[in-house]
Amino acid sequence: MSGEFDIIERYFAPLSEGFSGAFALGDDAASLDATDLVVTKDLLVEGVHFRAKDPRKSVAQKALRVNLSDLAAKGARPVGYFLGCVWPSNVKEEMIGEFVSGLSEDQDAYKISLMGGDTTVQVQKGAPLTISVTMIGARGSAGMIRRSGAKANDDLYVSGTIGDAGLGLAVLNNEFKVAPAHKAFLVGRYQLPSPRISLGGALSGHASAAIDISDGLAADAGHIAAQSKVAIDLFADKLPLSEAAKTWLDRQNLEEGLARLAGAGDDYEILFTAPPSRRRSIEMASQVTKTPIARIGAVTKGAGVRLVAATGEAIDISRTGFDHFSR
Repeated sequence: MSGEFDIIERYFAPLSEGFSGAFALGDDAASLDATDLVVTKDLLVEGVHFRAKDPRKSVAQKALRVNLSDLAAKGARPVGYFLGCVWPSNVKEEMIGEFVSGLSEDQDAYKISLMGGDTTVQVQKGAPLTISVTMIGARGSAGMIRRSGAKANDDLYVSGTIGDAGLGLAVLNNEFKVAPAHKAFLVGRYQLPSPRISLGGALSGHASAAIDISDGLAADAGHIAAQSKVAIDLFADKLPLSEAAKTWLDRQNLEEGLARLAGAGDDYEILFTAPPSRRRSIEMASQVTKTPIARIGAVTKGAGVRLVAATGEAIDISRTGFDHFSR
């Protein structure tokens, strides 16, 4: 096993080649010239955000993508990132190499560079791999899309489909079985989310509020509602579902199944609001970015979030959504 600085020079320094201000990771800090920055940070801990069995390559990519998803929801363009890794005590250099291959692949895909960071090894045996990513983005020309801008009578939209990642994790945990093609799709949605970078940029100037779905559709709608001091109705019959999710739902109690899908985290789609006058602009953003968007609810006066059935009755969602301190 190589030493710390050899590991940095061999594996991580090449990831910084696209950003001169990182100084090939040879200094104590990086130099950033941009002024209109949007910055986000997410931690990923083995056993909490990914499974110990998950490939290190996909873990690295997920670590980047969940942060990229935050920038997408803010309408920002990603520039680069700072990385912190605390490796298990039994880490092998091959594991680090696999991890870095995932970073490198996604750096090329999303046109970002490593700007700096730190790496160390756990002392306690059995302590988990812990990853910290601070992602730097450039603010959109219309400014950052906040959580707090939703107004009564706004429409509520979501990109893609919801509930897939939660089902993927359940499949990996052997909670139920699905067809092989559906398993591959659902597990892929859990392990490798697709941040909606281009859509986020297209929404800038049109969306009144936005958030990425990490804790779950209902929970993240609640974050918008709380910050905007409004209420949100989610229309259960309008939730966009994949074929895999629809097949699963057909075997469930309908309301319980919909509540589970609305509460599942890790989809990393963009949930956003916009006034009705922007409906044509939202359609154009969907078409230009080739991203499916569904209008799934409405903003009203009041507080909180309801999942509303086609009959108009509320579906219980009191037990949905992820909270790191309520496990």
